[in-house]
Amino acid sequence: MGILAWIIVGLIAGIIANIIYPAPERGGILGAIVLGIVGAIVGGFIAGLVTGQDMVTGVNVATVAVAVIGALILLFAFHAVVRPRNV
Repeated sequence: MGILAWIIVGLIAGIIANIIYPAPERGGILGAIVLGIVGAIVGGFIAGLVTGQDMVTGVNVATVAVAVIGALILLFAFHAVVRPRNV
């Protein structure tokens, strides 16, 4: 998949993940893109392990769903490790 497709899928997945699980320290649109791209990689890797197939194949519903799941996994993991400080 080309870099432009990764960015498009990452943007969509990051925005959806931020809507599903809003975080107090939002990184803006750039943070959503990065989260979505990394989420697509993580989600594609996990889906590939589970199904034995390449689930990240272009800009389509399955790829966006896998990227959103990966982004949510990253969000939950990040918030489980890094707790916001109450000052």
